[in-house]
Amino acid sequence: MPDPFATLGFAQSRLLRHSSEQPESAVPSPDVPGARLVLLVGDRPVLQAGTALHEAAGVAPEGAAIRQRIFLGHIDDSPVFALGLHPDAGAAYEAEPFTILDLRSIATEGAVEPQELGLLATAKSMLDWHARHGFCANCGTPTETRAGGFRRECPNCQAHHFPRTDPVAIMLIRRGETCLLGRGPHFKEGMYSCLAGFLEPGETIEAGVAREIYEETRIRVGAVRYLASQPWPFPSSLMIGCIAEGLDEAIVTDPTELADARWFDREAVVQMLERRHPEGFFAPPPMAIAHTLMRAFLDGA
Repeated sequence: MPDPFATLGFAQSRLLRHSSEQPESAVPSPDVPGARLVLLVGDRPVLQAGTALHEAAGVAPEGAAIRQRIFLGHIDDSPVFALGLHPDAGAAYEAEPFTILDLRSIATEGAVEPQELGLLATAKSMLDWHARHGFCANCGTPTETRAGGFRRECPNCQAHHFPRTDPVAIMLIRRGETCLLGRGPHFKEGMYSCLAGFLEPGETIEAGVAREIYEETRIRVGAVRYLASQPWPFPSSLMIGCIAEGLDEAIVTDPTELADARWFDREAVVQMLERRHPEGFFAPPPMAIAHTLMRAFLDGA
């Protein structure tokens, strides 16, 4: 089977990451020579000539409202920072050589190199976390940024808060020569994908796969095995891709979760991936892990 990471969006990165375990002295000044910058206006990255990496000097407009600056780590020995600006700053980047795009479009259109998608995922997820965690969950006091942005500390109760990733199980259920695909109420018309759901506290990946499938379709699940994972920065999830065996055939969908679900044979899956299904059904794009799972089914996984 081809490398499951070959087409996955956000799965590649050249970043040598900073961490909360390193001392404050390990955080360089953003003004050091050679510093690079990943720039987001609101939640949309700013690109320049097909790259998301900018020279730090002079990129942010004078007087721009900086929401957050984070030291991400190093690429080729150059320090890399993520800078989040207020959405109103977007006017400064509406003309050449700049382009502002939402992250989904960047990934789908291949607007940057695959290695930069992983960097953008880190930057966006970290900035989103800071935007949502400005107050201590223990006592409600405004927290302070530490470790270059990889930790927040409460000056009142001394609690430490760290960025979090939410695990999501996404699974292709196979039964003989067919696989189970569904569509949520919010999907584009005609798109079918693998079923998915957040893992819950005290739950294994295998148990989460079985629970989600049963809740949404009343299909019982047997053996579950891991295939690949994908960071999903909307705002900060990790998609854990699995293949599982379906033990039942009859589908009973939960209408609050799914608009439809059905079994598809291999030929139908090929048609969906190639966008030539007679009913107009199609699969998620190659950058999505659901696409990788469907390819794996065709390859006999």
